[in-house]
Amino acid sequence: MIKKRSRVESVHPKLSEAEQDLVQHLEQGYELETDSLGSNPILRGRRDDEVLRLASANRNTIRALEERGLIMQGKSTDPLKIVWRLKGKEKKYSARQILALFAHFEKKSFF
Repeated sequence: MIKKRSRVESVHPKLSEAEQDLVQHLEQGYELETDSLGSNPILRGRRDDEVLRLASANRNTIRALEERGLIMQGKSTDPLKIVWRLKGKEKKYSARQILALFAHFEKKSFF
């Protein structure tokens, strides 16, 4: 049986085990949260609000992933908490697709 390669191995083969573990959890749908200084990382499940605290992850792990461009800060309602998300997950539209969307919405009246 051939084991399927994960995205982490194909993007950055030189990630530490803690970094690979964090990125794999983020790809599986967990949300990474830290305090305002970037320490005390926890993983929170989006569906069931399950909280995981990885013993091997710390502030330097988060900093290394940010410097490599794998994660970026997201929006948080709490000013003392930073929510991190994977970088490159945004859907990108071409100029032609954007014009088609505008044309579609101009035809419809909402009032």
